[in-house]
Amino acid sequence: MKNIFLILMVIFLGFAAQAQEKKNKNAKFLTEVNGNCEQCKKRIQKAAYSVAGVKSAIWSIETHQLSLILNEEKTSPLDVKKAIAKVGHDTDEVKATNEDYQSLHSCCLYER
Repeated sequence: MKNIFLILMVIFLGFAAQAQEKKNKNAKFLTEVNGNCEQCKKRIQKAAYSVAGVKSAIWSIETHQLSLILNEEKTSPLDVKKAIAKVGHDTDEVKATNEDYQSLHSCCLYER
C-alpha cells in the first residue's frame, strides 16, 4: 500500500511539473538571414509572416539580421527559418536548396 501511494505521488508531481512549463506568447529572437536588397527584404519578411504565430518580422539589409516576435505556442524559430530557406535565403541554421537559391532574381544572389 505504501508503494502504491508513493508511485501515485511521483506520477502526480510529474504531471504538475509538466503543467507549469508555459510557452512565451511574445518571444523575441534574432537570427542571421542572407540577402542583398529591398526585394530580398520583402521576400524574407513575407516568408516569415507566412508562418502561423509570427507577430513581427523585420529584416535589416545592412546587418542581415532578422528580428522576430512570435508565439511559441504556435511556432518556433526553426519553423520560420525553414520557411525563409524555402524562398531561397540561407539562415544561420537552415540552408536553402540550390534550386530555391537559383530561382532568386539576379540582384538577390548573395555570396554563399
